[in-house]
Amino acid sequence: MGLPLQVFSKNLEESGVEEITEPKDVFSRILKVNQGSTKLLREGDIALKPGHSAQKCDDCKWDKSSTGNVIVPYIMSSGYKDTEVSLINASMQEFETLTCVRFVPYTTEKNAINITSAEDECWSGIGRKGGIQHVSLGGGCMYKGIIQHEINHALGFVHEHSRSDRDDYVTIMYQYISPGDRNNFNPYDSNNMGLEYDYESVMHYARDTFSNTSGKDTIVPKPDPSVQIGQGYGLSSLDISKINKLYQCDICSSLLPHPSGTVTSANYPSAYPNNDNCVWLIRTPYDQVSLKFEAFDVQFSTNCVSDYIKIYDGASKTSPVLLDRTCGSGEIPQLISSTNLMLIEFVSDGTVTATGFKAIYNTERCGGTFYTPSRTFTSPGYPITYYDNLDCFFNITAPAGYKIVLNISDFFVENAANCRFDYLSIFDGDNPDSPLLFHSCGENEVPIQVSTGNSMLLYLHSDGDKQEKGFKASYTINSWRAYKTEELEKDGFEHFKVNHRYLDLFRRLKVELGGKSITLKTGNQVHL
Repeated sequence: MGLPLQVFSKNLEESGVEEITEPKDVFSRILKVNQGSTKLLREGDIALKPGHSAQKCDDCKWDKSSTGNVIVPYIMSSGYKDTEVSLINASMQEFETLTCVRFVPYTTEKNAINITSAEDECWSGIGRKGGIQHVSLGGGCMYKGIIQHEINHALGFVHEHSRSDRDDYVTIMYQYISPGDRNNFNPYDSNNMGLEYDYESVMHYARDTFSNTSGKDTIVPKPDPSVQIGQGYGLSSLDISKINKLYQCDICSSLLPHPSGTVTSANYPSAYPNNDNCVWLIRTPYDQVSLKFEAFDVQFSTNCVSDYIKIYDGASKTSPVLLDRTCGSGEIPQLISSTNLMLIEFVSDGTVTATGFKAIYNTERCGGTFYTPSRTFTSPGYPITYYDNLDCFFNITAPAGYKIVLNISDFFVENAANCRFDYLSIFDGDNPDSPLLFHSCGENEVPIQVSTGNSMLLYLHSDGDKQEKGFKASYTINSWRAYKTEELEKDGFEHFKVNHRYLDLFRRLKVELGGKSITLKTGNQVHL
C-alpha cells in the first residue's frame, strides 16, 4: 500500500492498513472473521476437503510455463476498495518476488482463482481444483498475512500443524479441545519435501486455537514449550522455501523478516560466483528499513553493465529505486526505505568476480535517503496523521554539479507561535548546520525550494501532543545549474524577456513546477 504500515489504531478501520506494532497471529484473525459462518469449513478456513499437503498429487499443482514460471490466473472482485486492491496486489507481489509463481489477470484460461469479498469470510480450497475456484477475502481479511495464508492454500499447502511429522515438533493438548473441534487437528499424509517444521509459518495455527479453556494452549512446541508459534506478518522464510521446492523454482531469493540482521553476497568474503542473480527482501516487522554497507567490492564496468547491485524501496523490481545500478568499490551511502520493505538485487555475469558485499540492516522510525533523479515522498502516516515525538531526517543527494528542486504540494503541521511544538525545516545542504531555506508550521503553501549545491535536508519534528497530516513532497534533480542570486538581481525581472539564458532556465522550471513561484536565496521571487 502507499501508506506507511505503522498507523494509529484509531485509524485502522478507515485506512484498511494493518497495525503491525502489536501483531495478532493470522489464524486468530481468520477464526474471528469466520465465526458464525454457515459454510462447511475444515480446520476453520479450508473450503473443501484437503487431499494432501504440499502435494503428492501433481494434478493439484498449477501449471508451469515454458519460461519456468508457475502461472496462476486470477479474477479480482469489483467490490474491493482501491486500498484493498493495493493490499491484495502487494501481498501477491511478495510471492512473485521470492518464488517463480506469477499471478496474471484472467482472460480465457481453463483454471483460475476468483478473489472475492462476497461472503465477507476468509477461506480457500487446497491446490488447483480445476475451473474457476474461489478465494474468499472479505473486509475483515484485509491483512497481508491473511491474504498470503489463503493464497498459499490455493497453491497447495495445508496448515503447518497438519504435517505428517508434526508430533515430532508439537504436542496437541486434546484435553483442552472440545470433541467437535478435534478433527481440526488431524495430521495428513503429507509430502514435507525434506524441509524442517516451521513454527513461524504463515500457515501455522496459534498456540491456543480451538481451546475450550481460557489460558490453556492446544498446541505446545517441543522440546521448548516457550517457542513462539504463529505470526501476523506474512510468509516466512520456510514458506518461501517450500513453494520453491514444491514447484521446482530456479530462483535465488531470501526473505529477511527480522528487525535487524546481516546480508552478504554468496561466498562472502570469498569471490561471489559467476552468473549470479539473487534477491533479498528485507521485511522488518515494524518501522522503516535502514541499510548500511560494511564492505562493497563488485566488478567495475562502464554503466555497471556486467556485475551490479540495485536496491528498491519496496517489495518488487517495480518499486521506486533507492540505489540504481552500482559497481566497483568504495563507500555506499546509508539507505532508508519509506516502509518496512526493501529489496536488494545482485547480478553478476560470466567473467570477472570480486568479494562482493556485506551490509547490516535494522529499523528507523522515520526519514529517508534519496539518490534517484526524482521521487515523491511523505511524512510518516500521511495523509492521516504523522506520529508523536518524531525527529525525521530526509536527505536528498544529487551528483556533483547538479541541483535539487523541491516541491511540497501539501503541508499541514501543528500550528503554534514560533512553531515551538511541531515544524518542518529545510536546509541547503546535508546537515542541520547548513543554511536554512525554510522553517514553518501550520497549514500553508510552501514555495518551491532550489538548492545551491547537490544536497538538501528536510527535518520534521513533532512533540507528544497534537499531530496533523504532515506533508507530501517531490523533487527533481536537474543538470542545469542555478544562476547566482546577484546576477538575477542585477538583470532584473524585465531582462528575462530578452535574455535567452534565463528564459531557457525558467521555461524548464515552469514545466517542472506547474507555474509555482521559486524562492531565491535572498528571498526574492520570480513568478512564472
